[in-house]
Amino acid sequence: MEKALAIDTRKLTKSYGVSRGITDLDLQAEKGDFFGFIGPNGAGKSTTIRTLLGLIHLSSGSASVLGHDIVTEKEKILSQVGYLPSEIFFYPKMRVKDAIAYSADLRGADCRKRAEELCGRLDLDPMKKVEDLSLGNRKKVGIICAVQHHPDLLILDEPTSGLDPLMQREFFSILMEENNKGSTIFFSSHILSEVQAYCRSAAFIKDGKILLSGKVSDLEQTGTRKISVIGTLTREKLQGLSGITFTDDAGEDELKFLYKGDIQQLLTILAGEKIRDITITEPSLEEIFMHYYETKEGRK
Repeated sequence: MEKALAIDTRKLTKSYGVSRGITDLDLQAEKGDFFGFIGPNGAGKSTTIRTLLGLIHLSSGSASVLGHDIVTEKEKILSQVGYLPSEIFFYPKMRVKDAIAYSADLRGADCRKRAEELCGRLDLDPMKKVEDLSLGNRKKVGIICAVQHHPDLLILDEPTSGLDPLMQREFFSILMEENNKGSTIFFSSHILSEVQAYCRSAAFIKDGKILLSGKVSDLEQTGTRKISVIGTLTREKLQGLSGITFTDDAGEDELKFLYKGDIQQLLTILAGEKIRDITITEPSLEEIFMHYYETKEGRK
């Protein structure tokens, strides 16, 4: 039995003419999932999110959010979604508590108890004026406005920028609590370690196109190995192998690379070298992603 989808796009396209937008996006996030939307700055993450929320108009294709069409049922979508944009703006003269209360009032919800709790957890002074806040504290206000009413779907665009490591940890604790209560979490990021630590599913986007998507556990099981060799081995001796990507953090007499090729061919080459040490480990999700960029259509 197929699970219901919180987000479902079919060849979703937003064109800005000569500027890059998004092209033929097929993206599915199941209800109840914790989903990471990953890509470098300028990849199309924010354009995708704003199109899904009806903040900008699609050029072609279709999409639904929580079963509602993004063109004809935008109001229904907005009533069920908590949204944190990548850049936060509030009326500057408002106090934090008033900005949070205003957001709750727009939804007809009494969130005073929840807002007070979140201010405490995020170490945010509700009496300060928004104009006096740092970037990180403005981001905290946006997080509270997005989360306080327990939305069915949380869409968060680069949510951790501006937060210190302790606040990032608390922020993800809040998201996990919301997810455990049934909310779907969908957040964009260019920090793959966040996705590997917290998400169950992910999609990678570059130049406005989805490169790959799936369960994080499946994406990690690509057959790629991270290899470090200390000895006489050089890059030139490995040039004939397919499925290899060299990394630049090797030391003297050391060669580091990601390898997804014929292991027997590699062993044959290594057998002819003077090897003092060799390490073979599983690569991180970030390393897998960069390997994919180098060896697939990410290469430009």
